Amino acid sequence: MVNAVSRIGLLLPSSNTTMEPDFYRMAPEGVTVHSARMHLEDVTPESLERMAGEAEQAAGLLSTADLDVMVFGCTSGSLIRGVEWEKSLVRKTEKASNTPTVTTAGAVVEALRALDAQKIRVFTPYTDAVNRLENTFLEAHGFQVDSIRGLGLVDNLKIGRVTPEEITRLVDADRGADCLFISCTNLPVVHLIQTLEEKHRKPVVTSNQASMWAALRRLGLPGLEGYGALLSRCMNTRR
Repeated sequence: MVNAVSRIGLLLPSSNTTMEPDFYRMAPEGVTVHSARMHLEDVTPESLERMAGEAEQAAGLLSTADLDVMVFGCTSGSLIRGVEWEKSLVRKTEKASNTPTVTTAGAVVEALRALDAQKIRVFTPYTDAVNRLENTFLEAHGFQVDSIRGLGLVDNLKIGRVTPEEITRLVDADRGADCLFISCTNLPVVHLIQTLEEKHRKPVVTSNQASMWAALRRLGLPGLEGYGALLSRCMNTRR
């Protein structure tokens, strides 16, 4: 007898070196991960928008793997032109693939709401130009962005090489914030979530953690231990 397998599809930037390993690491037994890529080298508003233009073709190709859910795996690329842009990206991808789809930006919004977060602190590897767009997107969804701090990186390969020490120095907490959000699917941070939550005594949401959480919920699967409060405690929250 063959056991049932759930398949998650990832649409991700061509230069992303982190999201696939993170998803392989987090995927529970019986869940497999399959990916397709869209061209991106530099994280700028213009290049992110061009990359998103490849989503429909990439989704159509990836859908031939008989997927159960698809993730558009780029935070800034799924919010770069605002709330309606993100919604339209979901619609176009679902139409091209005939597969339920979630974007990373959409997953983050769902995750923050599941944690009852209202006031958040945001940390990114991005430039100020991209951070301003992310700030606008989050505020349009009703969140109060206490602060947003970035590393000023444009080269996506350099983002994938940010060290744990650099991330730890970047992330701090304010007693008034409900949650810490660490943005970017190429930032290697999922292995630090537990440590950061213990250090700052606040829930931590990251792009890849939120994306996996959203995918597992759509598959009707239980949560995971070892990747923060979101995945361990918030799986029963419905869309």
